[in-house]
Amino acid sequence: MLTWLYAWTFWDAALAGVALMLYAGFALRTRRLARPLGQSGVRVAWKLLLRLTAFVLMMVALRGPAYGLMPQPVRTTGKDLWLLVDLSRSMDAPDVVPTRLMRVRAELAKLVERFPADRMGLIVFGAEAFVQCPLTYDQNALLAVLNTLETRLVPAGATDLAQPLQLALVRLAATPQPTSEATQRATALVLVSDGEDFGEQLEAPVRELVRTGVRLYTVGVGTVAGSKVPRPGGFLRDAQGRTVTTRLQAPALQRLADLTGGTYVEVSEQRNEFPVLLRTLARLEGQTQQVRTISVADNRYAYPLLGALLLLALDVLFAVKVVRP
Repeated sequence: MLTWLYAWTFWDAALAGVALMLYAGFALRTRRLARPLGQSGVRVAWKLLLRLTAFVLMMVALRGPAYGLMPQPVRTTGKDLWLLVDLSRSMDAPDVVPTRLMRVRAELAKLVERFPADRMGLIVFGAEAFVQCPLTYDQNALLAVLNTLETRLVPAGATDLAQPLQLALVRLAATPQPTSEATQRATALVLVSDGEDFGEQLEAPVRELVRTGVRLYTVGVGTVAGSKVPRPGGFLRDAQGRTVTTRLQAPALQRLADLTGGTYVEVSEQRNEFPVLLRTLARLEGQTQQVRTISVADNRYAYPLLGALLLLALDVLFAVKVVRP
């Protein structure tokens, strides 16, 4: 099946239009100069066809015609990233436009696209934690899952930050690891939350992360001023009927990152430190180099380009006398 690496754009059409206009002007000028001398410009007609064909072939080569798939080895450094995303009701707060969760989805999509050669998994949590996507190299699948994240995916209840950490540790323990130190994979957790934590079992999983050397990077989403949490028919209320105001709890997230050797960054309307996280994760390299084979489109641009060059060579070699002595 024939595919194209580059789509036909307005600038391609403009280039083709300008080229055709210039050559049409050249052909008309040749004919106008030949007429007073009793000559015919038809002699250059075959040259016109040759040059137009060469131009079309070059435009085809620029678009990158690809036919079929070919296996290509890709050497990558081993790195596993688990994304832990808070889906508690407070993530619907609009103190980060349009909402905290919508902003998180946009920023995490950038992270996934930044590291296409690494394995990533997704854990969502609120009062409980669930594996939404296991570790995978399939970037498109993970992006599709990220785009479906909503707060209603987890049961309502008080947020417990210990839940996703414990689940991540379980998944890490179940992931086969090479025994050689020279082939260990770098592993990191990225916790995205507003920091509100109503659990009481956080110390144990943090201690285990420190023991295993897994770094926890935390992303605080929200503002200190906070916001009400919208819900159908009004705003979220507590058990006493008072309107709930959710605020970013940065110190808690900062402490988690510091204890595990990670980094804390903040995302709000006033500051966006997410690019700092991307640069930090880019420096986190595994010691092993794995070779994976992926299927890529076989770019056949060389064939139309070679045809165009041969036609241009013929154009140069064979001269045409329009005006005879």
